[in-house]
Amino acid sequence: MRLSPKRRALTLGSVLLAAGAMTIAASGPASGAGAGSAALAVPAAYRLVWADEFDTDGPPDPAKWVHDTGMNKAGWHNRELQYYAGPRRENAVVRGGRLVITARRESLSDAPDWGGQRYTSARLITRGRQDWTYGFFEIRARLPCGKGTWPAIWMLNREAVWPAGGELDIMEHVGREPGRVFSTVHTAAGHGGSGAGAAIHLPDVCQAFHDYQMHWTADRVRFGIDGVVHFEYANPRSGPERWPFDAPQFLILNIAVGGDFGGAVDDGIFPVTMEVDHVRVYQMQRTGSVATEPVSGSSHPVIGR
Repeated sequence: MRLSPKRRALTLGSVLLAAGAMTIAASGPASGAGAGSAALAVPAAYRLVWADEFDTDGPPDPAKWVHDTGMNKAGWHNRELQYYAGPRRENAVVRGGRLVITARRESLSDAPDWGGQRYTSARLITRGRQDWTYGFFEIRARLPCGKGTWPAIWMLNREAVWPAGGELDIMEHVGREPGRVFSTVHTAAGHGGSGAGAAIHLPDVCQAFHDYQMHWTADRVRFGIDGVVHFEYANPRSGPERWPFDAPQFLILNIAVGGDFGGAVDDGIFPVTMEVDHVRVYQMQRTGSVATEPVSGSSHPVIGR
């Protein structure tokens, strides 16, 4: 089979970014934060179980992605200011081998679920399409900048109410701090401002593509960028309040605007885009009928947050 340039790159692995190019600062009750010299790569026993290479121009693949619009009328969490549009090329489109999510300064006042928002964006989720328990996740992306932007690559439990079900933030960024990227774990024992996490200094986050990575096992979750670990959260073996991460989670890609973390908004920056080159999920290779870690989770619709 002839491999596309992306597929060829997939077989070659990731080029490690020198640890000295990144500055790490821990926040919250972090476990192993600051592990900037540790390497992060797809384990040899893992195989690719799900991916989107964004090779077909047009709307995001509806077999893989759902537009999450459920709180538009009431307003989104964290006092965020955006309206998440449904299928609409102005906010989410695949073009030139990349998924382009765009936040805009506009009011869709004719939409029946409009809640008075002055900004539009997109929030794409795999919920009801695919979810996973454990695995190696890699999302290659270039982020937007500008005061008020809040792009994120993250995961939520498919059924349990937040924060009991846990949240895994592979990447968060706020435009008012253009050189910092955050990875955070939220649990019932520590969430919001008390979540366990770390921030890393990455000066070209809005100019260059980077591989945002997470290796999630039954023992720990390790977060990294371009093959270098910058935060690790170990399973404390003390119960689900601190470790709810043995159940399926689904993936989310979005740009929020403003809110408690995004902060004040500069209207002069819009439109702004997050470009995603690929999303890849790897899990433990099965041996016969037995796997040390589960492969992909349910692909049917689910109920929950």
